[in-house]
Amino acid sequence: MQARITIGDFSRMTHLSIKALRHYHDVGLLEPAAVDPYSGYRFYQPDQVPVAQVIRRFRDLGMPLEEVRSVLSAPDVAARNRVIVAHLARMESELAWTQTTVASLRSLLERPLAPITVEYRSAPATRALAITETVTAAEFEQWWASAFGELFTVLDGAGVSPTGPCGALYPAELFELEVGEMVAFVPVGDTARLPVSYASRAAVIEVPAAELAVAVHRGPFADLDQTYGALGTVVTAREIGVEGPIREYYLVSPLHNDDESQLVTEVCWPVFQTRPAPAS
Repeated sequence: MQARITIGDFSRMTHLSIKALRHYHDVGLLEPAAVDPYSGYRFYQPDQVPVAQVIRRFRDLGMPLEEVRSVLSAPDVAARNRVIVAHLARMESELAWTQTTVASLRSLLERPLAPITVEYRSAPATRALAITETVTAAEFEQWWASAFGELFTVLDGAGVSPTGPCGALYPAELFELEVGEMVAFVPVGDTARLPVSYASRAAVIEVPAAELAVAVHRGPFADLDQTYGALGTVVTAREIGVEGPIREYYLVSPLHNDDESQLVTEVCWPVFQTRPAPAS
C-alpha cells in the first residue's frame, strides 16, 4: 500500500497551492487518492506527484484546464502530442504578436512620426467577391485571415483573377462598440464563372462608390493606428469627413508576404466630394 500524503505535504512536494489542488479536485483534473468522509481531508499518493508537476508546468505555460485534461487523458502519445503542439503554436503566435507590439511601442516613443501625404480620390463602384459578417474586435484578426483565405480559395478554384487589390470596409461600430458588420472583398471582373456554393460565405456584391482621403501605411498592421491618427487629424482639421466605413486596400498584404516590414496598406477615410465641380 502506498503512503498517504496530506494535502499540505503534497502542496510542498509539487509547488501547487492548496487552493489550486482543491480546485483541480473540484473540476476533476487531479482527484485525491482518498478523502476522509468525516473531516473532508484530502490525501494523495506518491505516484500522483509527477502528474501534479506536469499539470503545474502546463499551467505555467498558460494551457487551459480543458487542454491539460485532454493531455492527461490522451489515449496515446500521438494524441497527447497533438494537443501540446497546438498549444505551443498558439504560444509562438502570441509571442510574435507581443514582439511586434513592443517594437511598435518603442518606435512610437523613440521616433517622431513622419509627415503624412494625403491623396484625394474618387473610387468608383466596384464588383467584388465578398464576405460580410458581424465581427467582434476580439475575433477580428482570425476572421480577417479566414475570410480572405476563403475568398482566394473560391477565386482560384474558379480560375478567376482579381482586378485590383483586396480590401475591407470597417464600420464605425467596430471601433466604437468593438462589434460591427465587416466586409472583406476582392474586386473581380468576370463573375459568371464563380460557382459560389451554399457552403461558402462568399457572395458577389457591389462595393459602393466613395470619395476618399487616402494615406499609405508601410509596415506592420500593429502600427496602422498611427496612420489612422495622422489621416484622421488631416480630415478633421479640414472638416471634410462624412459618415461611412473606413476602407483599407492591401497593396502588399500578409496573405502574400510574410515580412511585415514590407506590407503596404492604403487607409481610406470617407470625405466630401473630391471631384471638381462641372463647368457651368
